[in-house]
Amino acid sequence: MIIDAMDLLYGNEVDAFALMTSDSDFTPLVMRILESGMPVYGFGERKTPLPFVNACSQFIYTESLQQQGEEKGEGAEPVKKRSRNELRGDTALVRLLRTAVEKTSDDDGWASLARVGHYISNNSSFSPINYGYKKLGELIQASELFEFRHDGKVVYIKDARGR
Repeated sequence: MIIDAMDLLYGNEVDAFALMTSDSDFTPLVMRILESGMPVYGFGERKTPLPFVNACSQFIYTESLQQQGEEKGEGAEPVKKRSRNELRGDTALVRLLRTAVEKTSDDDGWASLARVGHYISNNSSFSPINYGYKKLGELIQASELFEFRHDGKVVYIKDARGR
């Protein structure tokens, strides 16, 4: 697989890579692909070691995808979205969201949701799917950690703590 990935990388015929594995032995491959400026989307089970998860541009747990697929079937349980308290209790998530807003906000503390999403995708392997949400904005709104403001089609958010 590594040789095939390198052939694809040097052939300049792909825009991104997707690796479906729970094996951290592929972490150096992810790092090499990222060095070339291409995103790497990882997919694996919850048992996937954190070094591999964190190395990917975005990582989605296959259990989350499986739940979404079951949602469409008859009689299937809906995907369990994490509650407000569960989201707020995830200190790594709260830190990631607050840092992203802080780094992308203007002088009055408001940050474009699009810029926040771009910052997160460039600095972590975060995916809202892993929390039961299809979109970042839905997850942020559910957390109730931020104020929302709409300016036409642009959505802005600000830390509700009001620094």
